[in-house]
Amino acid sequence: MDHRIIKYYAGELSKEERKALLQEAFSNQELKKEMINCQHLQSLVKLHPQEKNELLGKESLKRFMKARQIEKKKRLSFHFLRYAAIIIACIVSTWWVTYSFISMDIPQPVTQKLSVPAGQRAHIVLPDGSKVWVNAGSTLTYPSIFGEERRVKLNGEAFFEVAKGTLPFIVSTGKVDIKALGTQFNVFNYPSEELTVALLEGSVRVYHPEQEQQGVLLSPEQQLTATANGRFLVGSITKDPIIWKDGLYAFDKQKLKDILKKLELYYDVKIIVKDTSILEYEYTGKFRQRDGVMEVLRIIQKIHPFKIKQKENTNEITLYR
Repeated sequence: MDHRIIKYYAGELSKEERKALLQEAFSNQELKKEMINCQHLQSLVKLHPQEKNELLGKESLKRFMKARQIEKKKRLSFHFLRYAAIIIACIVSTWWVTYSFISMDIPQPVTQKLSVPAGQRAHIVLPDGSKVWVNAGSTLTYPSIFGEERRVKLNGEAFFEVAKGTLPFIVSTGKVDIKALGTQFNVFNYPSEELTVALLEGSVRVYHPEQEQQGVLLSPEQQLTATANGRFLVGSITKDPIIWKDGLYAFDKQKLKDILKKLELYYDVKIIVKDTSILEYEYTGKFRQRDGVMEVLRIIQKIHPFKIKQKENTNEITLYR
Protein backbone atom coordinates (compact mmCIF):
# COMPACT_ATOMS: atom_id res chain seq x y z
CA MET A 1 0.00 0.00 0.00
CA ASP A 2 1.32 3.42 -1.04
CA HIS A 3 1.71 5.53 2.13
CA ARG A 4 0.61 8.62 0.16
CA ILE A 5 -2.94 7.23 -0.05
CA ILE A 6 -3.23 7.17 3.74
CA LYS A 7 -1.97 10.73 3.95
CA TYR A 8 -4.30 11.77 1.09
CA TYR A 9 -7.48 10.69 2.88
CA ALA A 10 -6.09 11.90 6.21
CA GLY A 11 -5.64 15.37 4.66
CA GLU A 12 -1.90 15.37 5.29
CA LEU A 13 -0.76 15.97 1.66
CA SER A 14 -0.03 19.33 0.17
CA LYS A 15 -1.94 20.58 -2.86
CA GLU A 16 0.96 19.71 -5.19
CA GLU A 17 1.33 16.21 -3.66
CA ARG A 18 -2.43 15.55 -3.97
CA LYS A 19 -2.35 16.64 -7.63
CA ALA A 20 0.68 14.46 -8.39
CA LEU A 21 -0.96 11.43 -6.71
CA LEU A 22 -4.22 11.84 -8.65
CA GLN A 23 -2.35 12.19 -11.97
CA GLU A 24 -0.35 9.06 -11.22
CA ALA A 25 -3.50 7.14 -10.23
CA PHE A 26 -5.07 8.08 -13.57
CA SER A 27 -2.41 6.06 -15.43
CA ASN A 28 -1.63 3.45 -12.74
CA GLN A 29 -4.54 1.00 -12.42
CA GLU A 30 -3.23 -0.66 -9.27
CA LEU A 31 -2.84 2.70 -7.51
CA LYS A 32 -6.28 3.77 -8.74
CA LYS A 33 -7.83 0.58 -7.37
CA GLU A 34 -6.29 1.10 -3.94
CA MET A 35 -7.54 4.71 -3.79
CA ILE A 36 -11.08 3.59 -4.68
CA ASN A 37 -10.99 0.99 -1.92
CA CYS A 38 -9.88 3.62 0.56
CA GLN A 39 -12.66 5.97 -0.65
CA HIS A 40 -15.23 3.26 0.02
CA LEU A 41 -13.83 2.78 3.47
CA GLN A 42 -14.03 6.52 4.16
CA SER A 43 -17.72 6.43 3.21
CA LEU A 44 -18.28 3.61 5.68
CA VAL A 45 -16.47 5.50 8.38
CA LYS A 46 -18.84 8.44 7.90
CA LEU A 47 -21.78 6.10 8.64
CA HIS A 48 -20.30 5.24 12.06
CA PRO A 49 -22.45 6.43 15.03
CA GLN A 50 -19.53 8.57 16.03
CA GLU A 51 -19.00 9.85 12.52
CA LYS A 52 -18.38 13.31 13.85
CA ASN A 53 -15.39 11.98 15.65
CA GLU A 54 -12.81 12.69 13.01
CA LEU A 55 -10.01 11.12 15.05
CA LEU A 56 -11.86 7.78 15.20
CA GLY A 57 -12.33 7.81 11.44
CA LYS A 58 -8.65 8.42 10.89
CA GLU A 59 -7.71 5.61 13.25
CA SER A 60 -10.13 3.25 11.45
CA LEU A 61 -8.60 4.21 8.13
CA LYS A 62 -5.10 3.54 9.42
CA ARG A 63 -6.15 0.11 10.79
CA PHE A 64 -7.72 -0.73 7.44
CA MET A 65 -4.59 0.28 5.56
CA LYS A 66 -2.47 -1.82 7.95
CA ALA A 67 -4.77 -4.81 7.45
CA ARG A 68 -4.46 -4.33 3.68
CA GLN A 69 -0.69 -4.37 3.95
CA ILE A 70 -0.77 -7.60 6.00
CA GLU A 71 -3.14 -9.20 3.49
CA LYS A 72 -0.87 -8.16 0.63
CA LYS A 73 2.11 -9.75 2.39
CA LYS A 74 0.09 -12.94 2.88
CA ARG A 75 -0.77 -12.99 -0.80
CA LEU A 76 2.89 -12.54 -1.68
CA SER A 77 3.85 -15.37 0.71
CA PHE A 78 1.16 -17.60 -0.78
CA HIS A 79 2.40 -16.94 -4.32
CA PHE A 80 5.98 -17.57 -3.20
CA LEU A 81 5.07 -20.90 -1.61
CA ARG A 82 3.05 -21.88 -4.65
CA TYR A 83 5.93 -21.13 -6.99
CA ALA A 84 8.33 -22.92 -4.63
CA ALA A 85 6.05 -25.98 -4.65
CA ILE A 86 5.98 -25.88 -8.47
CA ILE A 87 9.77 -25.66 -8.61
CA ILE A 88 10.14 -28.58 -6.17
CA ALA A 89 7.64 -30.60 -8.19
CA CYS A 90 9.62 -29.86 -11.35
CA ILE A 91 12.86 -30.94 -9.67
CA VAL A 92 11.29 -34.16 -8.43
CA SER A 93 9.72 -34.84 -11.82
CA THR A 94 13.01 -34.16 -13.57
CA TRP A 95 14.80 -36.54 -11.19
CA TRP A 96 12.17 -39.24 -11.71
CA VAL A 97 12.27 -38.93 -15.50
CA THR A 98 16.07 -38.91 -15.49
CA TYR A 99 16.19 -41.94 -13.20
CA SER A 100 13.65 -43.74 -15.39
CA PHE A 101 15.70 -43.11 -18.52
CA ILE A 102 18.88 -44.21 -16.75
CA SER A 103 17.09 -47.37 -15.61
CA MET A 104 15.88 -47.94 -19.17
CA ASP A 105 19.44 -47.57 -20.43
CA ILE A 106 20.69 -50.35 -18.12
CA PRO A 107 20.25 -53.61 -20.05
CA GLN A 108 18.26 -56.23 -18.17
CA PRO A 109 19.21 -59.92 -18.44
CA VAL A 110 17.02 -61.95 -20.77
CA THR A 111 17.02 -65.75 -20.72
CA GLN A 112 18.28 -67.20 -24.00
CA LYS A 113 17.83 -70.81 -25.11
CA LEU A 114 19.70 -72.65 -27.84
CA SER A 115 18.09 -75.94 -28.89
CA VAL A 116 20.00 -78.05 -31.41
CA PRO A 117 17.88 -80.44 -33.49
CA ALA A 118 18.73 -84.08 -34.12
CA GLY A 119 21.62 -84.70 -36.52
CA GLN A 120 22.96 -81.15 -36.12
CA ARG A 121 25.42 -79.26 -33.92
CA ALA A 122 25.92 -75.59 -33.13
CA HIS A 123 28.61 -73.17 -32.00
CA ILE A 124 27.90 -70.10 -29.89
CA VAL A 125 29.86 -67.35 -28.13
CA LEU A 126 28.45 -66.37 -24.73
CA PRO A 127 28.25 -62.76 -23.42
CA ASP A 128 31.56 -63.14 -21.54
CA GLY A 129 33.41 -64.41 -24.61
CA SER A 130 33.27 -68.10 -23.67
CA LYS A 131 32.83 -70.45 -26.62
CA VAL A 132 30.44 -73.40 -26.54
CA TRP A 133 29.89 -76.20 -29.05
CA VAL A 134 26.49 -77.87 -28.55
CA ASN A 135 25.78 -81.38 -29.81
CA ALA A 136 22.63 -82.78 -31.41
CA GLY A 137 19.46 -83.05 -29.35
CA SER A 138 20.86 -80.67 -26.72
CA THR A 139 19.61 -77.45 -25.12
CA LEU A 140 21.79 -74.70 -23.66
CA THR A 141 20.12 -72.01 -21.52
CA TYR A 142 22.02 -68.84 -20.64
CA PRO A 143 21.38 -65.14 -19.79
CA SER A 144 21.93 -62.34 -22.29
CA ILE A 145 24.09 -60.63 -19.63
CA PHE A 146 26.01 -62.30 -16.81
CA GLY A 147 25.55 -60.80 -13.34
CA GLU A 148 27.24 -61.92 -10.12
CA GLU A 149 28.14 -65.26 -11.66
CA ARG A 150 28.45 -66.86 -15.05
CA ARG A 151 25.91 -69.68 -14.94
CA VAL A 152 24.43 -71.70 -17.79
CA LYS A 153 22.20 -74.77 -17.91
CA LEU A 154 22.80 -77.78 -20.12
CA ASN A 155 20.59 -80.65 -21.16
CA GLY A 156 22.52 -82.85 -23.58
CA GLU A 157 26.16 -82.54 -24.59
CA ALA A 158 28.42 -79.53 -24.99
CA PHE A 159 32.09 -78.61 -25.07
CA PHE A 160 33.06 -75.45 -23.18
CA GLU A 161 36.05 -73.22 -23.84
CA VAL A 162 35.69 -70.82 -20.90
CA ALA A 163 37.01 -67.25 -21.16
CA LYS A 164 39.21 -66.23 -18.25
CA GLY A 165 37.62 -63.95 -15.69
CA THR A 166 37.26 -63.20 -11.99
CA LEU A 167 33.72 -64.63 -11.84
CA PRO A 168 33.37 -68.42 -11.71
CA PHE A 169 31.78 -70.15 -14.69
CA ILE A 170 29.18 -72.71 -13.65
CA VAL A 171 27.40 -75.32 -15.75
CA SER A 172 24.22 -76.62 -14.10
CA THR A 173 22.99 -79.99 -15.32
CA GLY A 174 20.24 -80.75 -12.83
CA LYS A 175 22.40 -83.60 -11.53
CA VAL A 176 25.62 -81.78 -10.70
CA ASP A 177 27.24 -78.36 -11.06
CA ILE A 178 30.58 -77.93 -12.81
CA LYS A 179 32.58 -74.88 -11.69
CA ALA A 180 35.54 -73.42 -13.57
CA LEU A 181 37.41 -70.15 -14.13
CA GLY A 182 39.21 -70.54 -17.44
CA THR A 183 39.36 -74.02 -18.88
CA GLN A 184 38.19 -76.51 -21.52
CA PHE A 185 35.90 -79.43 -20.74
CA ASN A 186 33.16 -81.59 -22.22
CA VAL A 187 29.87 -82.38 -20.48
CA PHE A 188 27.71 -85.33 -21.51
CA ASN A 189 24.31 -84.96 -19.83
CA TYR A 190 21.48 -86.63 -21.72
CA PRO A 191 18.52 -87.47 -19.43
CA SER A 192 18.63 -91.26 -19.73
CA GLU A 193 22.44 -91.58 -19.58
CA GLU A 194 25.09 -91.36 -16.89
CA LEU A 195 26.63 -87.90 -16.73
CA THR A 196 30.29 -87.57 -17.64
CA VAL A 197 32.67 -84.61 -17.44
CA ALA A 198 35.94 -84.81 -19.39
CA LEU A 199 38.57 -82.15 -18.62
CA LEU A 200 41.05 -81.22 -21.34
CA GLU A 201 42.66 -78.09 -19.89
CA GLY A 202 42.71 -76.19 -16.58
CA SER A 203 40.68 -77.47 -13.64
CA VAL A 204 37.04 -77.85 -12.68
CA ARG A 205 35.16 -78.79 -9.54
CA VAL A 206 32.21 -81.14 -9.90
CA TYR A 207 29.71 -81.23 -7.04
CA HIS A 208 26.10 -81.83 -6.16
CA PRO A 209 24.11 -78.55 -5.88
CA GLU A 210 24.57 -76.87 -2.47
CA GLN A 211 27.43 -79.29 -1.64
CA GLU A 212 30.43 -77.64 -3.25
CA GLN A 213 32.81 -78.47 -0.39
CA GLN A 214 32.16 -82.18 -0.94
CA GLY A 215 32.90 -81.91 -4.66
CA VAL A 216 35.70 -83.44 -6.73
CA LEU A 217 38.47 -81.40 -8.33
CA LEU A 218 39.53 -82.70 -11.75
CA SER A 219 42.93 -82.34 -13.39
CA PRO A 220 43.59 -82.30 -17.17
CA GLU A 221 42.97 -85.60 -18.98
CA GLN A 222 40.68 -86.82 -16.22
CA GLN A 223 37.06 -87.87 -16.66
CA LEU A 224 34.34 -88.05 -14.02
CA THR A 225 31.25 -90.21 -14.22
CA ALA A 226 28.26 -89.57 -11.95
CA THR A 227 26.53 -92.87 -11.25
CA ALA A 228 22.81 -93.36 -10.73
CA ASN A 229 23.28 -93.59 -6.94
CA GLY A 230 25.08 -90.24 -6.82
CA ARG A 231 28.67 -91.48 -6.57
CA PHE A 232 31.55 -89.88 -8.49
CA LEU A 233 33.97 -92.15 -10.35
CA VAL A 234 37.17 -90.54 -11.63
CA GLY A 235 39.51 -92.03 -14.23
CA SER A 236 41.69 -91.15 -17.19
CA ILE A 237 40.28 -90.13 -20.57
CA THR A 238 40.66 -93.12 -22.88
CA LYS A 239 39.17 -91.70 -26.09
CA ASP A 240 38.69 -88.31 -27.68
CA PRO A 241 35.59 -86.86 -25.97
CA ILE A 242 35.09 -83.99 -28.41
CA ILE A 243 35.47 -85.61 -31.81
CA TRP A 244 31.75 -84.94 -32.27
CA LYS A 245 32.65 -81.22 -32.33
CA ASP A 246 34.11 -81.77 -35.80
CA GLY A 247 31.02 -83.59 -37.02
CA LEU A 248 32.37 -87.11 -36.41
CA TYR A 249 31.15 -90.01 -34.30
CA ALA A 250 33.79 -92.59 -33.35
CA PHE A 251 33.32 -96.00 -31.75
CA ASP A 252 36.24 -98.11 -30.54
CA LYS A 253 35.35 -101.73 -29.85
CA GLN A 254 31.96 -100.73 -28.54
CA LYS A 255 29.00 -103.06 -28.38
CA LEU A 256 26.07 -102.38 -30.67
CA LYS A 257 23.74 -101.78 -27.69
CA ASP A 258 25.90 -98.82 -26.60
CA ILE A 259 26.24 -97.50 -30.15
CA LEU A 260 22.47 -97.61 -30.66
CA LYS A 261 21.92 -95.57 -27.49
CA LYS A 262 24.16 -92.83 -28.88
CA LEU A 263 22.46 -92.93 -32.28
CA GLU A 264 19.04 -92.58 -30.63
CA LEU A 265 20.29 -89.54 -28.72
CA TYR A 266 22.05 -87.86 -31.62
CA TYR A 267 19.36 -88.47 -34.29
CA ASP A 268 16.20 -88.54 -32.15
CA VAL A 269 15.09 -91.92 -33.38
CA LYS A 270 13.67 -95.04 -31.77
CA ILE A 271 15.63 -98.20 -32.62
CA ILE A 272 13.93 -101.51 -31.89
CA VAL A 273 16.02 -104.69 -31.88
CA LYS A 274 14.07 -107.90 -32.54
CA ASP A 275 17.04 -110.25 -32.05
CA THR A 276 18.92 -109.24 -28.90
CA SER A 277 21.94 -111.37 -29.81
CA ILE A 278 23.14 -108.73 -32.26
CA LEU A 279 23.42 -106.20 -29.43
CA GLU A 280 26.61 -107.90 -28.21
CA TYR A 281 28.49 -107.40 -31.47
CA GLU A 282 31.45 -105.01 -31.21
CA TYR A 283 32.26 -102.33 -33.73
CA THR A 284 35.11 -99.89 -34.40
CA GLY A 285 34.85 -96.99 -36.78
CA LYS A 286 34.25 -93.31 -37.47
CA PHE A 287 31.11 -91.87 -39.01
CA ARG A 288 30.20 -88.43 -40.29
CA GLN A 289 27.27 -86.86 -38.53
CA ARG A 290 25.81 -85.48 -41.74
CA ASP A 291 25.53 -88.99 -43.23
CA GLY A 292 22.48 -89.69 -41.08
CA VAL A 293 21.47 -92.60 -38.90
CA MET A 294 20.47 -94.94 -41.75
CA GLU A 295 23.86 -94.62 -43.44
CA VAL A 296 25.67 -95.29 -40.14
CA LEU A 297 23.58 -98.45 -39.59
CA ARG A 298 24.26 -99.66 -43.13
CA ILE A 299 28.01 -99.35 -42.60
CA ILE A 300 27.82 -101.25 -39.30
CA GLN A 301 25.59 -103.82 -41.01
CA LYS A 302 28.44 -104.80 -43.34
CA ILE A 303 30.62 -105.98 -40.45
CA HIS A 304 28.06 -108.14 -38.63
CA PRO A 305 25.07 -108.58 -40.97
CA PHE A 306 21.55 -107.82 -39.80
CA LYS A 307 18.45 -106.43 -41.49
CA ILE A 308 17.11 -102.88 -41.19
CA LYS A 309 13.55 -101.70 -41.57
CA GLN A 310 12.39 -98.09 -41.29
CA LYS A 311 8.74 -97.14 -41.02
CA GLU A 312 7.61 -94.51 -43.47
CA ASN A 313 7.12 -91.01 -42.08
CA THR A 314 8.22 -92.06 -38.56
CA ASN A 315 11.42 -92.02 -36.57
CA GLU A 316 11.22 -95.70 -35.70
CA ILE A 317 13.83 -98.18 -37.00
CA THR A 318 13.77 -101.95 -36.48
CA LEU A 319 16.83 -104.26 -36.55
CA TYR A 320 16.41 -108.02 -36.91
CA ARG A 321 18.16 -111.14 -38.28
